[in-house]
Amino acid sequence: MIEQGRILVVDDEPQIRRVLQRSLAARGYQVQVAPGGEEALDVFRRWSPDLVITDLSMAQMNGLELCHRVRAISRVPIIVLSVKGEERIKVEALDAGADDYVTKPFGMDELLARVRAALRRAPSAASGEMTAMATGDFHVDPEARRVIVRGQEIHLTPKEYDLLIYLISHPSKVLTHRVLLGAVWGGDYAEQTEYLRVFIGQLRKKIELDPAKPHYILTEPWIGYRFNLSA
Repeated sequence: MIEQGRILVVDDEPQIRRVLQRSLAARGYQVQVAPGGEEALDVFRRWSPDLVITDLSMAQMNGLELCHRVRAISRVPIIVLSVKGEERIKVEALDAGADDYVTKPFGMDELLARVRAALRRAPSAASGEMTAMATGDFHVDPEARRVIVRGQEIHLTPKEYDLLIYLISHPSKVLTHRVLLGAVWGGDYAEQTEYLRVFIGQLRKKIELDPAKPHYILTEPWIGYRFNLSA
């Protein structure tokens, strides 16, 4: 069986850990499990997984804190699992650094599809066609996946980077919410507008001089966003 990638599963429920480990391993993934956040960080540092799947509600260190801790040292994709399906909770998880959010109970086929999407590391069509570009205080090197703003390299999560590259690849063009979600997350995410709102907000904090008055990522009310390359 072809090796698919290394996945760290974090959940304080033994049954869920066993089910996920068995299901993922059966599809060729290498899997390590941890019952909590501290144990997960130990495994993370020793094993360097390609993807983290973590429960949201755990004793000692919850999934949000784990996301923050992982994001401080890595851009590895993170999928959060939770019985809480409210938009506010999803936004908190995405804002903490998660790339995706799956509500329990979920079908294994759905989770596997999310895993495949998160592990898809090949450059997108947009980023593959891009050459290094610079405009004003904004610089991008697609081959190295580096973004430099005002002389300082900024650290982006994989999804933040993919979203930014897609925007840059369509300068001055109005991109609808549905188009952006489909291009970066996939067709199954076309209605998940809270994902887009959170990630656009995060990008603005990282690349704009004043996120409240953005110069680069402009909002087209009720429609979507437009990337402005003008000086």
